[in-house]
Amino acid sequence: MANAYRADHVGSLLRPAELVEARNVRLAPDRIRALEDRHVVRLISRQREIGLGVVTDGELRRSNFMSDLTDAVGGFDVTEALPRAWQGDGAKATSIAGIVMGKLLQRRALTANELPFLRTQAGGPYKITLPSATQFPAIAYKRGVTDKIYPSHSELLWDIVAIIKAEMSALAEAGVPYIQLDAPRYSYYIDPKWRAWLVSEMGVDPDAALDEAIRADNTCFDAARRQGVTLAIHLCRGNNRSHWYAEGGYDAIAEKLFGELRADRFLLEYDDERSGGFEPLRFVPRGKQVVLGLISSKYPALEFPTVLRRRIDQASRYVPLEDLALSPQCGFASTMDGNLLTEDNQWAKLRLVADIARLVWK
Repeated sequence: MANAYRADHVGSLLRPAELVEARNVRLAPDRIRALEDRHVVRLISRQREIGLGVVTDGELRRSNFMSDLTDAVGGFDVTEALPRAWQGDGAKATSIAGIVMGKLLQRRALTANELPFLRTQAGGPYKITLPSATQFPAIAYKRGVTDKIYPSHSELLWDIVAIIKAEMSALAEAGVPYIQLDAPRYSYYIDPKWRAWLVSEMGVDPDAALDEAIRADNTCFDAARRQGVTLAIHLCRGNNRSHWYAEGGYDAIAEKLFGELRADRFLLEYDDERSGGFEPLRFVPRGKQVVLGLISSKYPALEFPTVLRRRIDQASRYVPLEDLALSPQCGFASTMDGNLLTEDNQWAKLRLVADIARLVWK
């Protein structure tokens, strides 16, 4: 299959310690840029050497997985954020995004600081990631503040859709081979506590909100539809500092989600029991690709190859093997601080992805 990218990864990689330190001490922008460039070249070379099917710049230039948007668009106050409860050992309430305090005004292309350098260094297929517009109404909308500008969550959503739609169209026109939306909020619709939160805190019906979220992401996918461009979506349950916020299998939303989202490729979390079974994959249309996130980016322990191969076989009962691929379940650094493992752990995990992919899809 063309553009199967059997050995995939979600996008973010651990930030080198010297880059984190440079940002913390507010080193001059040109010196930070030079550090970023050097490490992006190193990370791309390592990804190619390992044998990954597609590379990224590790999102090294971002403070978190969606700061490409908040840095490029006026109207966000990044000094304020809504608290978010996380789960896992040592988890604390935290947040990674700003609050919408004014009318959104785009100042530059979202990936203007990333794409030119990445495309000159990639040496083969590369991926650009963008946050789904559906992320922001849940985390950047503060009552008494945002509603003075956007009276409803829906109005904010569609203003952000317009920005993401235009960016995806421009990326596709520029020949970017692989564009991925990162969409953690679909997990709200599978976890009972978050479905209740949508009602109590956002005042929305979860089923209606799911329908609107699919329409929003489809608007962006449709704008980027070009021959030779792979359009993907990553569905997440939270990944901040190796923690998570949502649980549950895809069962409750699988038929609608897989049947209606116009992505070519679904990157799905399947690294532990929180993700449920493979049975919901029976709703994935033939010809769509499923990337099995069987390898944890949260913990350093390396998975057993025999277990991974058995789980791929189990998933192939519902999706033909030729429509499957393999990756970690999420990125290694949704935020600049990254997950609780080392770079050596990270590269061992990614090498395992590539090794298993070579064995399974010969």
